[in-house]
Amino acid sequence: QVQLVESGGGLVQAGGSLRLSCTASGSILSINAMGWYRQAPGKQRELVAVITNTGTTNYVDSVKGRFTISRDDAKNTVALQMNSLKPEDTAVYYCNADRVSYYTGSYASTRNYWGQGTQVTVSS
Repeated sequence: QVQLVESGGGLVQAGGSLRLSCTASGSILSINAMGWYRQAPGKQRELVAVITNTGTTNYVDSVKGRFTISRDDAKNTVALQMNSLKPEDTAVYYCNADRVSYYTGSYASTRNYWGQGTQVTVSS
């Protein structure tokens, strides 16, 4: 099986920066896209940023110019550098790995995976 482990959340003042990291472990053969989602209290989970296996990136409009997503395929990691943070960025951030191809021990299989979530709190 595959596991996603996130790190890097915390409390920061408005205007500050945080870097989130997510590492996928297991018998991974390939990962299509990796991304970050967030969910604020009382709101639906939304896509923040995604990066494909070809390096194409996409961001929600509210973070463009402030957040940068990157990935290291050799280490199966994805990172989210968050600058100029605002109170409205406060949320639980979830790592997602889309169409992870992995070896079960007998055959290859594919599914999506989520991390456990990490809290980001931006104070005003």
